[in-house]
Amino acid sequence: MDIQNVKQRFGIIGNAPELNRAIDVAVQVAPTDLSVLITGESGVGKESFPQIIHQFSHRKHGPYIAVNCGAIPEGTIDSELFGHEKGSFTGALADRKGYFEVADGGTIFLDEVGELPLSTQARLLRVLESGEFIRVGSSKTQKTNVRIVAATNMNMGEAIQTNHFREDLYYRLNTVPISVPPLRDRPDDILRLFRKFAADFAEKYRMPAVQLTEDAKTVLTSYRWPGNIRQLKNIAEQISIIEQQRDISANILRSYLPDSSFEKIPALYAGGPSRPADSRSFANEREILYQVLFDMKKDMNELKLLVNDLMVKNGTEGPVSDKDFGNFATFHAPEPASHRPTVHNIEDTEEYVEESFSLEDMEKEAIRKALDRNSGKRKNAASDLNISERTLYRKIKEYKLD
Repeated sequence: MDIQNVKQRFGIIGNAPELNRAIDVAVQVAPTDLSVLITGESGVGKESFPQIIHQFSHRKHGPYIAVNCGAIPEGTIDSELFGHEKGSFTGALADRKGYFEVADGGTIFLDEVGELPLSTQARLLRVLESGEFIRVGSSKTQKTNVRIVAATNMNMGEAIQTNHFREDLYYRLNTVPISVPPLRDRPDDILRLFRKFAADFAEKYRMPAVQLTEDAKTVLTSYRWPGNIRQLKNIAEQISIIEQQRDISANILRSYLPDSSFEKIPALYAGGPSRPADSRSFANEREILYQVLFDMKKDMNELKLLVNDLMVKNGTEGPVSDKDFGNFATFHAPEPASHRPTVHNIEDTEEYVEESFSLEDMEKEAIRKALDRNSGKRKNAASDLNISERTLYRKIKEYKLD
């Protein structure tokens, strides 16, 4: 099968060698019944590959079920996957078939498989080893014939080391690995994707397609794209709708991108550059740390403006430099109260506390702010932080943010 035909059929855009290799492996492994584990950062398009595997397999006329493991609450995940018997728990008013029973003879795609609880991982391992499962509340063993394709954006090596994922299950799932490259490693594909998205939105909203100037193209291809294709598509849509002019300059494009310092943060993604030896296992919660850094920079800039206003008001000439500002905003042990600057007649401001922030404190603060921004709606807050709902629920419970 020609790779270009596969791309056209499944709407995949790009010619990066790593992408072509991933597609080729998917096509080659499709006729077998081997389990496949697809790895890659969030937003790279991992969901296309299980569809390729299913459509080029002998199971293509059977069911294809995609399950987002990170979006199902821990208390109901076993019931969703394996079914339950009537009366097995509160609310179980009738027998229910699980996804593995419904997908018999077909393919099941387990997205965010790294989010599965350990108890569910044990059940999944049994399906992989013997094709057997037991409904919740039942003692009867049932058989199923399904092809399992899983995907994750987690660093599975760290998940295994921290006992968040079973090593035996990992090797069962990872019979054939497929790695999908991040967008920043596909610079030539970035412009192709933007042009495609711009054309699609022009047709959707019935307007001329936006075009990038040469300097804007340079900005587009030099940006790190932490959200990958999903982020690029969202920005293309925003620009298509909001901007009146159709020629987009570098300055206009930059206004839609997060702060440039975001590009300087080292990549901490699975499959990306090596992580620091003492790095905490954030997995897909790493975006929380990024959000904290943005919020901190914004708060620092706001405080700097506030101090400037106070100095002008008090007759002090000249703005506050970064060096001067260091006296007001340092992350060290607090000075004695008598040495701290006193600010009077300022309303609706929070006391500035000088302290040493741990990663846990930063993570907790980012979650709290996301919940505040979204009026306590956890689904929206999880999307804002670019983490799964289950991860957010777990963090809320861990930090007692209810």
